[in-house]
Amino acid sequence: MIDADPNRTYSARVEHVDVVIIGAGISGIDAAYHLQTSCPDRTYVILEGRDAIGGTWDLFRYPGIRSDSDMYTLGFPFRPWPGDKAIGDGASILQYIRDTAAHYGIDNNIRFAHRVEYAEWSSTRSEWTVHTRNAHTGEQRQITCQFLFGCAGYYDYDKAYTPDFEGTADFRGQIVHPQFWKEDTDYAGKRVVVIGSGATAVTLVPALAAKAAHVTMLQRSPTYIASIPARDPTAAWLQKNVPSLAANVTRWKNIAIAMAFYQFCRRAPKLAAKLLIKQTDKQLKGTVDVATHFTPSYNPWDQRLCLVPDADLFRAIRKGGVSIVTDHIDRFVETGIKLKSGEILEADLIVTATGLVMRPMGGIKLVSTSCACSTTCATTAIRRRCRAAIRRSPKFRRSTSRRATCSAASGCSRAKAIACRGASTRTIRSISI
Repeated sequence: MIDADPNRTYSARVEHVDVVIIGAGISGIDAAYHLQTSCPDRTYVILEGRDAIGGTWDLFRYPGIRSDSDMYTLGFPFRPWPGDKAIGDGASILQYIRDTAAHYGIDNNIRFAHRVEYAEWSSTRSEWTVHTRNAHTGEQRQITCQFLFGCAGYYDYDKAYTPDFEGTADFRGQIVHPQFWKEDTDYAGKRVVVIGSGATAVTLVPALAAKAAHVTMLQRSPTYIASIPARDPTAAWLQKNVPSLAANVTRWKNIAIAMAFYQFCRRAPKLAAKLLIKQTDKQLKGTVDVATHFTPSYNPWDQRLCLVPDADLFRAIRKGGVSIVTDHIDRFVETGIKLKSGEILEADLIVTATGLVMRPMGGIKLVSTSCACSTTCATTAIRRRCRAAIRRSPKFRRSTSRRATCSAASGCSRAKAIACRGASTRTIRSISI
């Protein structure tokens, strides 16, 4: 946190609302719903730096994009996931978010192309001043508020993580990161290498295999991958026979299964690993060396488990359109990738599914006017106030989760502001303002 000049004046337009929500993705829409439902007398605005609702689900357009958690749990509890697929595809999730915002009138409070540059806390006035810039016109504006919700996600929308591979300039084909996949990216009939073995890679590979000449998934080390049904049979039966109970029963059923499986993996890791690898071997039917390519060196849930609906990755491998290579990259060459083993993977298109760049609060700078107490003291005080406010909420005590991740952003222990990260706003049902 940076100290700002307490005597600073602003020449741009200034307006006031009670709450500013940063980000119109799934967390921002969720925060807005609970705010207008629990505190209908409070005014708010959602500031979205891009031109569309949806956040991640509007930004990512790579083939096969889907959720990596079941949508009955990930979806809004106040408007349950309506689809019959437990693992929702990206387009369906985006439409679900848009429909939810429109249904509750939340979209009327969204201001698109409003990039937040920084937010300044005033101890004297006990309020935030949020500084924005229009992404198209460059117009600067300020909005003051008492509460600031940071729902901008936890990674950088403008920059993806790609290792510094040697020789990328020598490669004659195309290199693309999934975060910046364009609709006109042509992979039909081409040899594709996907670098990575995480959730993005296992989603991309079977989708690319439908049109590509061949797809190779290149990994440094194996990952635990489990197959689950794309459609939840229990949810389908409940929706047909007991629709009023379907959402809650399915949600709690999936939560209970996930918690039980996690505990099983942590308490009996060797047995869990054996079962997961056995399931993979059964799905692949001897087409791949499972010991080399699907047997991780760590215990289940030391790292996140990857899910594939209806074993689509395994089916693509069995059909021969996908191969798995476990090795390290030496360098890129004209025709593809040279591995440490000396093997060269021929490629026309290389997809670097190598991760994201962390960027809490969307990279927004938080500044404060000078005061007697230290930033550390202020942060501790506001975090304590945040936790107390959440625990006092009756609705929170009845919520599906008691965890909330909050970060304070103030320069004074007398401040009455709370900045709650968007990843956890779905756990917050009501906070008195």
